[in-house]
Parts: sequence; C-alpha cells; structure tokens
Amino acid sequence: MEIVVDTHTHTLASGHAYSTIIENATAAQRKGLKLLCTTDHAPKMPGAPHYWFFHNQIVLPRFISEVGIIRGVEANTLNTEGEIDLFDESHQYLDWIMASFHEPVFKPSTEAEHTEALVNVIKSGKVDALGHLGNPNFKFNIETVLRCAKQHNVAIEVNNSSLTGRSRIGSDINCDEIVRIGKEIGVYFTTGSDAHFCEDIANLGHAVELLNKYDIDPELVITTSPSRFLNFLLLRGKKRIAEFEHWY
Repeated sequence: MEIVVDTHTHTLASGHAYSTIIENATAAQRKGLKLLCTTDHAPKMPGAPHYWFFHNQIVLPRFISEVGIIRGVEANTLNTEGEIDLFDESHQYLDWIMASFHEPVFKPSTEAEHTEALVNVIKSGKVDALGHLGNPNFKFNIETVLRCAKQHNVAIEVNNSSLTGRSRIGSDINCDEIVRIGKEIGVYFTTGSDAHFCEDIANLGHAVELLNKYDIDPELVITTSPSRFLNFLLLRGKKRIAEFEHWY
C-alpha cells in the first residue's frame, strides 16, 4: 500500500517539536509525499501556539517544495461533552481538524467517560479525524466509537509513532484491535507519522504494515492518493481547494 499524504505532523510552533514547516515540506518532497498536513497542537496543550496562529495559516502557500500544504490542527478533546479547544471562527481557516486525548489536557478517567467524550466529539461535527486512539491511558469501547465514526464519516488515525514503542507505550495492542474492528465496520482510516522532527515526516511503515495485516481496502485509507484525501474533505463538507483542482 502506497501512502502519499501524511495527515499528522508538527512544527516547532507546537513547543516540543524541532523543525519548521519548510523543513517538513522539504523532507516530504524528498520522501515522495504529494500532500502534507501541518497539525500543530491547539492552545490548551502546554507550549502550543495561540489563537491567531490557526487563523493566520491563510498566509501559508499551497505548495512548499512542490508538496501541497493542508492547513490543519491537532485539537484537544476537553471533556465528556466532546468540546475541543478551537474557537468556532477558526474552522473557516483550516482544511483538516484532528482531535486527540492528551494527558495534560484531559486527565485519564474511566472507559465509559472516554467513550462518551469520543462519541460526542464525533457527533459535534467539528473534527475530521480522531488521533492516536491506541493510547492505553484512554481505554474506550472500540466498537461503539468506531460505529459512530462510520456513521458520521470521521476518519480513524493509524498513528505510526504509537507503533514504534517510543511514545504512548503499549499502544500497539490497542491499535491492532482498532484496525481489526475498523475493517469489520468499514471506517475510513488515515495515516499520520506524528512527526516532531522533519526526518520523521512520511515515516509510516509501521502503520502500513498494520493496515496490510488486515488487508484494509486502499479505498478506505484516505491517504493513498491526493484525490481520496481531498474528496474525503468534500464528504466532510469542506470547500474545494482551488490550487488542488487537478487532484479532485
């Protein structure tokens, strides 16, 4: 399975990453990506950029180093009501909104509360994908959440960093189960390196291996072509991006 879009990457603006967007795009071009989602942390994460950072992504060129730039954010799921730390007016400036649990923002709780939060963030209609769901600190009812994601066309991330053993240790077992059940339900999958340094951009080998293990249909992996990714955004109700018209 060939992946040409990395939907989860960070720049030094996140406060704990080490590369610029130009360095990330240069690495993406060298590694054969067509589209790069820049998804710095939303404001509630310690060290994250402020409110205006996300509005001002409109100044980013649509191509850097010949790689298409998708303006995005990794928002924080804040509570069981499914609220995220992104102002409603910010949405118009962004193409791609992920939501994830992070321990400094959402204190790990019970499986029932994690499940409630995920279901409500999906139902809010404000997020396009759920990030690194394998984290063992945030156990949830996988079938309940994935059926809701399927109903609302929210993608499920297979996070490569979670499968390396370097972060969110113990995620691999949960990620395996998420992909297995996700295939049965027919969810959309996305793939993210979760790169915090430019050389990790497009490092998606572990994610691809897991998707291949369960013989996931490439048509359900939205990162296998620019067209699949951009048309998924249309399915989510996003506007066409004129600069990428040749890929629709």
